[in-house]
Amino acid sequence: MATQQTGFSRKRFIVWMAALIIGSVIGTLEISWLNASCDFVAAIYTRLFKFISMPTIALAILTTLATLGDHKNSGRIFRHTIVYTVLTTLAASAVGALLYILVAPGNLPAALQESGTAAVQNQQSGIAVKSYVDHILSVVPDNLLTPLATNNVMGVLLVAAAAGLALAFMEKNDNVKTLIRGILGLQELLFTLIKALVWTLPLGIVAFAAQLSAQMSAGIIVGSLGKYVLVVLCGNVLQFFVILPLFMLIRKVNPLKVFKGMLPAVVMALLTKSSAATLPVTISSAENNLKAKPEVARFILPVCCTINMNGCAAFILVTSLFTMQNGGTPITLSTVLIWILISVLAAVGNAGVPMGCFFLTLSLMSGQGAPLWILGAILPIYTIIDMIETAVNVWSDSCICAIVDRELTESK
Repeated sequence: MATQQTGFSRKRFIVWMAALIIGSVIGTLEISWLNASCDFVAAIYTRLFKFISMPTIALAILTTLATLGDHKNSGRIFRHTIVYTVLTTLAASAVGALLYILVAPGNLPAALQESGTAAVQNQQSGIAVKSYVDHILSVVPDNLLTPLATNNVMGVLLVAAAAGLALAFMEKNDNVKTLIRGILGLQELLFTLIKALVWTLPLGIVAFAAQLSAQMSAGIIVGSLGKYVLVVLCGNVLQFFVILPLFMLIRKVNPLKVFKGMLPAVVMALLTKSSAATLPVTISSAENNLKAKPEVARFILPVCCTINMNGCAAFILVTSLFTMQNGGTPITLSTVLIWILISVLAAVGNAGVPMGCFFLTLSLMSGQGAPLWILGAILPIYTIIDMIETAVNVWSDSCICAIVDRELTESK
């Protein structure tokens, strides 16, 4: 059976770019009914992506682990995924730290404190800042449906992994074989729905682009805040265009080929600001455009979208240093090194949802007693940062998938 392509042919590329341009123009027109229509369409696509992303994660992990005995490379796939996740996340954090030291953004003026405090209070309304103990407890579900109902990515991952490993080690009687075949059939149904959703994406791109264009028509960033933004964005750009391609070149993978194949996922990450919501497109692009083996793509990408957060690590590190500096904490080399480690560990535990990094950093700084109004001052331009870092996260996931797929092919 021929596989339906979801990648960028010349025609598809033109359609997607045209949708992006049209949406951007609509957003700048400031026509209320048009903006409201785009918000409505964007909300529909956001709901559809949320609806399909959690089952995608669950079924991908479940089917891969359930058929562990059928794929002798499963253990190697997992080990390689963890190694490259740690290495790329550590590299992203280290690049952010180096840029922070070189650029050395100063402190924000006290005049921003009032507006920053109000912005943080608005974001915190109805959202409790969690400690690490609360965060760990929230991962462990108290019933089967809660992780899916609350979009708890780590909870879904835990339940799926437990069920998959249980099926892998159970005796393969007729009941177990039937159950596994049923789960595999459900996964194929899900991927058919994903293909249909990807086919309609131009409409969603118009809506997302209009929404973002309207949100980004804000004030000009200057002074120390501008330097902070420069550090965050430059760190992500270097990770995207230099560090990750170097990882691929070292492992003899063509970065340009991978980028061309994964461009649909990168664009969707940029627009949705959620690596979890982008996951269906990421898996589809990897399998159809890069020709990655399904057992590789369907295992690595759900795991990576949960733990491989390159852009988030850089944001956590730079924002934490900037916030603590404004609170009077001396930024010494030992402080930087400690926070590189903290940012890597925190990024691994972060959920791939919009503003996930912001709230995680807010929680970390609350525990440090740092001035939270700094995060409020950052908030108006966080939309841009969130877009870029999510694109970096998905690009990193794609790179790891391509590298591991090649390594497994070479080892045969």
